Formats: sequence, structure tokens, C-alpha cells
Amino acid sequence: MEWLGNDITFWVLIALMLSAFAAGFIDSVAGGGGLILVPSFILAGLPPQVALGQEKIVSTLGTIAAIRNFIKNKKVVWTAVATGIPAGLIGAYAGAEAILYFDPETIGKIILAMLPIGIIFSFLPKGKVSDETEKPVSKGVLLFGVPAAVFVIGFYDGFFGPGTGSFLILALHYLLRFELVAASATSKLFNFASNIGALIAFMIAGHVLYLLALPLVVMNLLGNHVGSSSAMKYGPKLIRRTISVSLSLLMFSLGYKFLIA
Repeated sequence: MEWLGNDITFWVLIALMLSAFAAGFIDSVAGGGGLILVPSFILAGLPPQVALGQEKIVSTLGTIAAIRNFIKNKKVVWTAVATGIPAGLIGAYAGAEAILYFDPETIGKIILAMLPIGIIFSFLPKGKVSDETEKPVSKGVLLFGVPAAVFVIGFYDGFFGPGTGSFLILALHYLLRFELVAASATSKLFNFASNIGALIAFMIAGHVLYLLALPLVVMNLLGNHVGSSSAMKYGPKLIRRTISVSLSLLMFSLGYKFLIA
């Protein structure tokens, strides 16, 4: 199969579909699905810029199901969304434009260097919600704190991406004092906005393979569905251990590709 000049065999496509499923599964349980997708795309032979663009289109559409659930439970802080979404869009667009200035070999090494950061922030404990009481968010935080934090994290999302959801939750909860459920719910909308901002930059630069994205989006949504069910049945601890093994293998493979081979 030829996708805009990249030779994708049937078995590589199957492997990418499984990776997209795993990424959706992981995102629904612990966050950080991009930690699976980006290395998988690179190992499949896609240039690093295309790998980042492809991760954005899959993640953007795959997030919709989670957003729907959070909106239904009425925990989104809409006053924060009004100031945070523009900041996320602009920040991520700027970050994506920045990464596109580098040559593919350098981008590969940057991705390899930043993967441990994404892993650490994806697996940091977010706190407990059982004892939380909802508190109003101050006007100063809404007008200045939220857009500043979301812009910076949005820039990171456009520049690299994995772990962005965890960055957002930690910033909203610990720095800006949102209660945890509200931080989680609102962060999904900010993450969606930053995904859109970065995706626009990658689309303009021609680094998105639309036909390849179609089956991967379907598998990512399916992974989100199965993952949310499995999390309730088995708990996140066992799943996180499995993720750690998978990520270690991916990092070793990328290290060999960019530093040794």
C-alpha cells in the first residue's frame, strides 16, 4: 500500500491499528496514549514530522468520547473554557510550528529525549476525589492563570504531545486550585483545543496521512471503549505495569533507530 509516498505493507497497517487500539485503551485508563502512537509511527517508517501529525489526528478524534462523558456529568468549568481554549489553540499551533523547523533526524532524537518526561507525567498520581468539595474558581485565575498555563502546556502539546493531559490536570488542580474532578473534566476540553491547534499546523505543512488515519481512528475509539470497561473490572495498577513494559520496549527500539543504527 502506498500512502503519499510511504510504503505501508498490510502487516505494518495491522500493527499500527493494534497500536491505535492500545493507545485508546491506555488513554481511557491512565492517559498517555501518544506515548504508544508516536514511537509506533516512527518505527513503521513514517518521518518524525508525519508521526507527530498522525498522532494528532488520531488523538483529536479519539478524545471526543471522553469529552462527551465529562460534559454529561456537568463538571466542566465553562468560564475557564472560555479563556483557556483560545490559549490552547494558539500555544499548540506555535509549538507545532516550532518542531517543524527541525530536520527529521533531529526531531527523532528530540522525541526520544522527551519520551521519559511524558512517561513520568502520565504516571504521576493525580490525587483522590472522594474527599473533595467543590470550590469556586477566582476571577483572577480564570482571566490570567488559566490562559497562561494552558498556553504553555499547549505549546508542549504541539511540540511533542504525550503527557499533555496529565500536565493540564496537575496545573489546574495543584497550581490553579480547581477541584480534581473539575480539573480532569475541563482539561479534556483544553487538550482537545491544543490537539486541534497542533493538527492545523501539521495539516498546513502536509504532514497528515488522511487515508491511513481512518482505520486508526476507528481502532482508537474502540480501544477507548474497551479500556474504560477494563479499568472498572481490573483496576489501573495492573494496566499501568503492562504499559511500562510496552513503553520500555518502544524506547529501546527508538534508541537503536536514532542513536545506534
